[in-house]
Amino acid sequence: MATRLKVGIVGCGLIAQVMHLHYLRELPELYEIVALCDVSADLREACARDYDVGTTCGDWHELLDQSLDAVFILTSGSHAPIAIAAAQAGRHILVEKPMCFSIAEGQAMMAAAERAKVTLMVAYNKRYDPAYRRFAADAQRLQDIRLARITTLEAPMLPYVAHYRLHPPSSLPDATRTAFAADNAARIAAALGEIDPLSARAYHLVLLDSLVHEFNAVRGVLGEPDRLEFADITEHGVTAVLRFGATQCVLNWVDLPGLARYAMEFAFYAPDARLTLGFPSPFLRSAPTMLTREGGEAGTARSWQTEEITSYEESFRAELVHFHACVTAGTPPLTSAADALHDIALCQSVIEAHRSRTPRDRPSAWPAQG
Repeated sequence: MATRLKVGIVGCGLIAQVMHLHYLRELPELYEIVALCDVSADLREACARDYDVGTTCGDWHELLDQSLDAVFILTSGSHAPIAIAAAQAGRHILVEKPMCFSIAEGQAMMAAAERAKVTLMVAYNKRYDPAYRRFAADAQRLQDIRLARITTLEAPMLPYVAHYRLHPPSSLPDATRTAFAADNAARIAAALGEIDPLSARAYHLVLLDSLVHEFNAVRGVLGEPDRLEFADITEHGVTAVLRFGATQCVLNWVDLPGLARYAMEFAFYAPDARLTLGFPSPFLRSAPTMLTREGGEAGTARSWQTEEITSYEESFRAELVHFHACVTAGTPPLTSAADALHDIALCQSVIEAHRSRTPRDRPSAWPAQG
């Protein structure tokens, strides 16, 4: 295979314009953007002009007919149908989170990729952040982590993207929007069965859309949780309490739309040391992730704190470099489909624990086990 990968993009929305297309253009020695696909004609044509792409289409089936090495699936909704078809067409696949809407969909995606012997990687950019990698290494040296606290304060998106030159999509026909909504609802029902509107909304728009990042990042440090002790869903937030061996992990996600002060913080507490990782808005290019270390001298009042900027390297860009190595050099994906499926299982377990008000053992196992 040629060193420079020919890529087709499915979905030209916000994350494509802010991150993926931008960094693909920064990596011309690794990638060539060959084709763009989006249901909005205005949007795909505008992006094609910006990035000098000669081929556009409104149907992803047409994109797969192009001469491509890889397909990036950046759409909303489940990515399973496109990913399965791309694998069957012999294309390598980078899929944005969430990987899919259910364990069954994820297993079908993995099976298709394995049969075709193509790479299937999930775009969890935080795992490629240099500060996260430093945090994970430091956490492994902590003795007796007694508490892990993960807090996400969701904020309005517009202030974080208004400074970019972005193209809005044209209005979709009512029939198209209705069909997309019906497809989402059917896939959620297949994953969870009969479900109340609050749980269905939280599963789709909070757990799959946001919290998969937090789940994947904490699993990248602590491994698989032994138990989901508690889960609660409200109109504006999600709370979950997980157990990783002797470590209790308390996770809180809350929507705070009145203030543009997004925050995602991972804090690990041991008897003699504390580590905190603070992520910036995921829509700010090259904004540094802050790593804070705290320690002290036992039996005295002496304590200290250091705050580190590890790097200004953009994690989305590092992710693209890694995917290229996976395709061209056979490097195993750090954020593989098998790894990402544990996050989908954990999302399903949170819904089940909230509805039943009972704990769940091995909540990230797939197939899910109670």
